[in-house]
Amino acid sequence: MSDSLRLSVPDFGDQAQRASFFDVAAAAIDVDGYDPFNEQARLDVESGRRSPIVVRLTTGDATEPLERPVGAAILGRGELDFVIDPLFRGKGYGEQSVRGLLATARGTLTAWSHGDHPAARRLAERHGFMPVRTLLHLVAPLGGLPGVTGALPDGYSIGTMRPGDENEWVELNARIFDQHPEQGRLTVDDLRARQAEPWFDAGDVLMLRDASGTLVGYDWVKVEPESPEGEIYVLGVDAALAGRGLGRLLLRAGLDRLAARGRSQAGLYVEADNEGAVHLYRSAGFVEHTVDVQYRRAIDPQDPFIHS
Repeated sequence: MSDSLRLSVPDFGDQAQRASFFDVAAAAIDVDGYDPFNEQARLDVESGRRSPIVVRLTTGDATEPLERPVGAAILGRGELDFVIDPLFRGKGYGEQSVRGLLATARGTLTAWSHGDHPAARRLAERHGFMPVRTLLHLVAPLGGLPGVTGALPDGYSIGTMRPGDENEWVELNARIFDQHPEQGRLTVDDLRARQAEPWFDAGDVLMLRDASGTLVGYDWVKVEPESPEGEIYVLGVDAALAGRGLGRLLLRAGLDRLAARGRSQAGLYVEADNEGAVHLYRSAGFVEHTVDVQYRRAIDPQDPFIHS
């Protein structure tokens, strides 16, 4: 019996099948140092908006075959996230798996390469994917960071998220990130899904209000119990107030909050082409840790596969 690969959709109601999916991701985290699935992908697969797929390798003879998971993917809504267990890399399983995954995914498709992995880059090129976005993961030690001092202008105040603030936050977030393909599309339901996560703390959502009490900015920080790194989860200021240093003051408030929560390091993600934000973070002492690249497959309208 020769080795063979099989793609299957696990039943998350079965704990063994669920574990077979997430164990692959955990193995990749241990070796690579970063998660092959970002937060949105994990929320999508948990909510059923996208499908989990496990790549299973069958080895041995016909009388005693041995099957084990060697890869995992999240597919749907025009997006693909995929990883091979590091123990099984370099054997061609990634290529075989991608062929099977793409056979079921029609139309335009995007895929993230977290950490800009060279193998992912080669797979993308072979299958007609082009890089379209670059996301920087920046980090900084907490304490003594330069360029993040100052006081709020008269009339402005920073508080925390309160029950009933959800609609106002979502409306401002949509305006600030109106050109962002993910952040700007967050709904109240998406916000509440995050509020239901074990790591959520309303005190970590710092809300900047003007003299009239209108929400004009925020710095949402994220603290996960087992991580020494806290995250500047999302920071934004109303574009009408740009250039007044409010983003820098919110950043300082967020870093102070992370320090008060016992974190020793801060991390954040920022689009590489967002020059203003990248300048703010670098001037505050943040440096590059990893790079994520998003690829897109644009389908030729004459492709017979699409019209079959």
